[in-house]
Amino acid sequence: MSLIGTRVFIAEDEALVLMTLEDSLAALGCEVVASVLNVDDALTKGVTLAFDVAILDVNLAGRSVAPVADLLAQRGIPFVFASGYGPSGLPPQHRDRPLLAKPYVISELHTALRQALPHQASTLDP
Repeated sequence: MSLIGTRVFIAEDEALVLMTLEDSLAALGCEVVASVLNVDDALTKGVTLAFDVAILDVNLAGRSVAPVADLLAQRGIPFVFASGYGPSGLPPQHRDRPLLAKPYVISELHTALRQALPHQASTLDP
């Protein structure tokens, strides 16, 4: 399943991880609409930007990304959590969202995005 043209918003506070993620998304044919390093910027851009899916680091500079997840859920925008700590750190109200383990593996990134995007869920490969 192709992700070509998928518009992605990224909230990730580690610059090297962010660059790696942006490169992986480009390799999948995605367009990174914006990337932010902290919760405040994520909330601001999460309200104003148009994108298909978001990748949210669970912890942005020591703050929970839960308010951003709540905002995106209210807007009906799908998102994937990213964490090196597993599902225990996810906001309880969003534990049903896909989780992308760090360090990123491009095949797992692809799978997580496909799981998050509702219009593609029905066309997943078996």
